[in-house]
Amino acid sequence: MKKIYHTWQDVESQTQEILHQIFIKDNWRPDYVVGLTRGGLVPANLISQYLGCRMETLKVSLRDDTECERNLWMAEDAFGHEMYEPKNILIVDDINDTGATLNYIREDWMSSCFPKDKRWKEVWGNNVRVACLYDNESSKSKLDVAYSAVTINKADKDVWIVFPWEAWWQK
Repeated sequence: MKKIYHTWQDVESQTQEILHQIFIKDNWRPDYVVGLTRGGLVPANLISQYLGCRMETLKVSLRDDTECERNLWMAEDAFGHEMYEPKNILIVDDINDTGATLNYIREDWMSSCFPKDKRWKEVWGNNVRVACLYDNESSKSKLDVAYSAVTINKADKDVWIVFPWEAWWQK
């Protein structure tokens, strides 16, 4: 498997590309950004700083262990209810690799907040959007990535993306 190493400048450039897509392509604004631990924290912080909105974190670590955080309040924010309007939420990760992380979030939020309501179909892609520096188009994600700087197809070319926060001590 080929490894592709990225610099901090690459990450900044990719984050700027995502911001360009949010502003120019969609003219959409999140009420807050959710950084997925660990890989999504850096790009989520950059995006939230630029947009001047708050950042939350969500631990979904399916590769390293099976401990995942459940955040019912985020699902309620996304869905809204009779007391308040739904919020726009941008979920950020470094890579949508297999789709498992995004599928976990989708299933968790839908099962914990109005699980039988058909309006969830409208929430995903409208109120809740996903941004990843890399999107693997061959992933099994049930949740579309709205914004990505780079699209790859790991079914055609198996590569391992190494971000600067993963290998900074090896240089």
